[in-house]
Amino acid sequence: MKLMQKNNVIQAACPHDCPDTCALRVSVEGGRVVRVQGDPQHPPTHGALCTKVSRYAERLYHSDRVLHPLKRVGPKGSGQFEAVSWDEALGDIATRLQSVAANNPQAVLPYSYAGTMGLLQGGSMASRFFHRLGASYLDRTICSAAGGAALAATYGGKLGMHLEQFAHSKLILIWGSNSIASNLHFWTFAQAAKRNGAKLICIDPRRTETADKCHQHIALLPGTDGALALGLMHELIAHDWLDLDYIDQHVDDWPLLAAKAREWTPERTAQTCGISADEVRQLAHDYANTAPAAIRLNYGMQRVRGGGNAVRLVALLPCLVGAWRHAAGGLLLSSSGWFERAKNDDALERPDLLGARKPRTINMSSIGDALLREASPEFGPKIEAVVVYNSNPVAVAPESAKVAAGFAREDLFTVVLEHFMTDTADHADYVLPATMQMEHLDLHTSYGHTYLLINEPAVDAAGQSKPNTQIFRELASRMGFTEPCFQDSDDALARQALSAPYTLEALRERGWIKLDLPDAPFANGGFASANGRVQINVPGIGVPDYLPNYESVESSPALAQHYPLAMISPPARNFLNSSFVNVQSLRDIEGEPMLEIHPQDALTRGLQSGQVVEVFNQRGSYRCKAKVTDRARPGVVNGLSIWWRKLGLDGHNVNELTHQGLTDMGAGPSFYDCLVEVKGL
Repeated sequence: MKLMQKNNVIQAACPHDCPDTCALRVSVEGGRVVRVQGDPQHPPTHGALCTKVSRYAERLYHSDRVLHPLKRVGPKGSGQFEAVSWDEALGDIATRLQSVAANNPQAVLPYSYAGTMGLLQGGSMASRFFHRLGASYLDRTICSAAGGAALAATYGGKLGMHLEQFAHSKLILIWGSNSIASNLHFWTFAQAAKRNGAKLICIDPRRTETADKCHQHIALLPGTDGALALGLMHELIAHDWLDLDYIDQHVDDWPLLAAKAREWTPERTAQTCGISADEVRQLAHDYANTAPAAIRLNYGMQRVRGGGNAVRLVALLPCLVGAWRHAAGGLLLSSSGWFERAKNDDALERPDLLGARKPRTINMSSIGDALLREASPEFGPKIEAVVVYNSNPVAVAPESAKVAAGFAREDLFTVVLEHFMTDTADHADYVLPATMQMEHLDLHTSYGHTYLLINEPAVDAAGQSKPNTQIFRELASRMGFTEPCFQDSDDALARQALSAPYTLEALRERGWIKLDLPDAPFANGGFASANGRVQINVPGIGVPDYLPNYESVESSPALAQHYPLAMISPPARNFLNSSFVNVQSLRDIEGEPMLEIHPQDALTRGLQSGQVVEVFNQRGSYRCKAKVTDRARPGVVNGLSIWWRKLGLDGHNVNELTHQGLTDMGAGPSFYDCLVEVKGL
């Protein structure tokens, strides 16, 4: 149905994979979006937007946008397509999927992640479609699996502080987060705390823009966060800085962890982390003797082999000093668990459509290996068809040479729902044009605050693009799926997604609703675990401990002889994963694919800023420009990401070098657990 073409301001929400989940005000004139602003009345957004989303109209009206269905006419990866009708595209896709499913529906794989975080366009009708088909499950691990599993093991769920309370903290540890670039609205609350006298400490291997603005930067080696947490616990024990009453009432099995922590002297911790013993001592002193003390943990630090154990250890720190007693104390990694009481995933996604079938599960972080496997009793059928939506795996998945090779298989039928011709879309048999956020209805939760939001469509869909929900509705019809749930409108889906007392009507009144939660959620315990207490010795997991990286001087010295530099690949400030990479104004700011290298490491290799270098290891290589800077610490290089492969100097990006090794918990990727060498060209 066409929207009325009039001037208006529409209530919306940012759909992107960011903890801020901003409330937007979209100004429309003559049926076109002319301005996107933050909602000044929404407390977390308070009227401010990041550079990326403030330019959303540039993305919406981009000249390269896919506006009609495309069918491949050249080799896979060549980007050669011709326009076809929706009727032809959906008819052929349905025929091909039916043919594959007739032998074994598990040979069909959906592949999606957080290209939109919306409850409707992110899943809903798509989930119903794949459940009804009996396709393989996708284990969606690529971002936060280790940290989420760790919080669930420790607290019983992905739960944390209220964002606004950081403004009242007196000490904030910003741990593994470049908040200025990737969590802007938290940063405004941290700045308010700083103006009120709070001390800000950044813990990060890279000297980020956030580290520049903090009182102190602790530049530990990648993957050693768990060791630092144990070293802090050692000092809490040694100096009697524990809140024994809070531990006794609300923490199980502390003596088991205390025995481990006593072994982590400041000297041992410093040697493992690549920092000084005095930094360990002072950090422990500040944390134990400043109240309220808060930790803003982010997901970068859990993208290593021991990421889950590290998050468990850090998450225990506020329990040991009683920081949770205060509204402005505790920890925030994810708030997404609070929304479980506000939404109904089963009603939205309908897993009951599977019946008695139990499809296999394929980990999205190992998609390279999965696509290259033949059928086997252990693995099951060979993957014969992939439907990609809300993701760009050829660019974002680890060990991308294997991912690209898998998607290049001529016998793999690939459908991609997209806005632009990404690296993955280039490998598709069909590309289907999807609507953008300003063109469809959606609901949004958050993993960085505790507000539920609605996104209303502001303008008509461009060209022949359709919402994900509508594409899967029509495909379900072509497949002969007659269940009434495939006729549900987006309004009906939105109503089904919400649990009482939250309603679509209430959301539409204001655009957002704050969850009904106490300001200090764990002041008196009441964690989400089975017994309401913090868990240390978890059945099947055990007591958390430090696990060294798969690839490091410590754990793999022979490999380090050939590839002595640890590489992390944090997000470029002006991109969001692989989104916004093709927005010219943002790419102009970001420049070119770049590797930050410390002056000391550059000198020994004869490298200069602006020089083209080859970054390589046993998995592959890619070329980029070097930037000699102390934003990189000695022994560590920073490959800012995620550039589309085809925009790189040699058709590759940083994921040519990452591996498919999985984290200790959650089976997530180990992007920041990677050794490389660098040479000039």
